[in-house]
Amino acid sequence: MDKKNYYVTVGSSEILEPQETIGNFDFEILATEEEIDQLQELFEESEDAQDDTFFRAHIPIRLYHHDKENDTADYYLTQIYSKLYELGTDETKVHIKNMNILPLQ
Repeated sequence: MDKKNYYVTVGSSEILEPQETIGNFDFEILATEEEIDQLQELFEESEDAQDDTFFRAHIPIRLYHHDKENDTADYYLTQIYSKLYELGTDETKVHIKNMNILPLQ
């Protein structure tokens, strides 16, 4: 399968093709349709995990670092950035590396 350019905005979980891109985006990637499906699935899992943290946030005695819902949300966000790094253009890889959020070589 051929790879195509896509533009990704993490905050809104958007994955756009060049003709759909109007305005700002966070990252440019090169991916196959299968890889885009994998990234979309990570975004969906992340959104579910974020929903769980909302409900958990109403329990005031539970600390963040003792919270499996937050751990799950953090896990999926890390997976998203790992996938973006893997598929990213050189500029995207430099940007993510400079964010210092992944255990990169």
